Amino acid sequence: MREEILKVDNLGVYFYAGDREIPAVDGVSFSLEKGETLGIVGESGCGKSVTALSIMRLLQSPPARIVKGRILFKGENLLDKSADEMREIRGKEISMVFQEPMTSLNPVLTIGRQISEVLIQHLDLSKKEALARTVEMLKLVKIPLPEKVVKQYPHQLSGGMRQRVMIAMALACNPSLLIADEPTTALDVTVEAQILELINELKNKFHSSVIIISHDLGIVADIADKVAVMYAGRIVEYSDTGSVFSNPKHPYTKGLLEAIPHMNMDRRQKLKEIRGTVPVPGEIKEGCRFKNRCNYAQEICRLKEPPIVQVGANQVSCWNYT
Repeated sequence: MREEILKVDNLGVYFYAGDREIPAVDGVSFSLEKGETLGIVGESGCGKSVTALSIMRLLQSPPARIVKGRILFKGENLLDKSADEMREIRGKEISMVFQEPMTSLNPVLTIGRQISEVLIQHLDLSKKEALARTVEMLKLVKIPLPEKVVKQYPHQLSGGMRQRVMIAMALACNPSLLIADEPTTALDVTVEAQILELINELKNKFHSSVIIISHDLGIVADIADKVAVMYAGRIVEYSDTGSVFSNPKHPYTKGLLEAIPHMNMDRRQKLKEIRGTVPVPGEIKEGCRFKNRCNYAQEICRLKEPPIVQVGANQVSCWNYT
């Protein structure tokens, strides 16, 4: 029997600036089972990171506020947890690899000190035990000379090594859920492939569930079991990876896939693009959020937001299927 680890139900996250109410995430729902990988994709500004930070309860309030919905982790609503209870869950049960390791790691503490702190806090290890476990974790993420690295500072490591340190820190307590927010940003292609392979290996070793957030569909195609395509704060298409990539339904998903360059394409051929840009949160007051960039927009698209409907294996938010 499959075990549901996470269920996000109708999540709404708004930012407040004076009298302005800005809906960054509005009505997002998805679920994740044990050992499963979910890819959340979309352009910058679609609400991917806000969704992840909401699960971790790391959004600064004010200006952010979770105004509706539930985040059920192992059957318990994280939104009902106190700050102390969330501190116990973070790092131990749910961990996160952030976008930029240089700004996420403390520049004045050694690598060994930063990873050991997680182990001391959550597993009640002694400093000596925590340091030994830290060396083990660095070996696990394939960092050479881990006994030397534990004494080094973040600026002494390359971007790829710092990202490996972040993964080691996130997995130190064998969490049930790992959230990786753009884990390969600013890394070269070779290192990117190594990091993705590493996340997949460690997921299988620890039997963790993974949410990987990216704007790169190629990354998600390689490692995700399910895909949620986000646009302007909402999920517009949601299904298993095979269905989304082989038979996309939403015009936005189709546009993202068509924009991917192929190895055998003519060099003189112009890459396809989605015209326009993602609207500022709260800019579209009515109708479909994608209407101004869509080649298939109808009159109803300008008046009413489409509901999410089942089309084959995919859940789609588009009036063309209602």
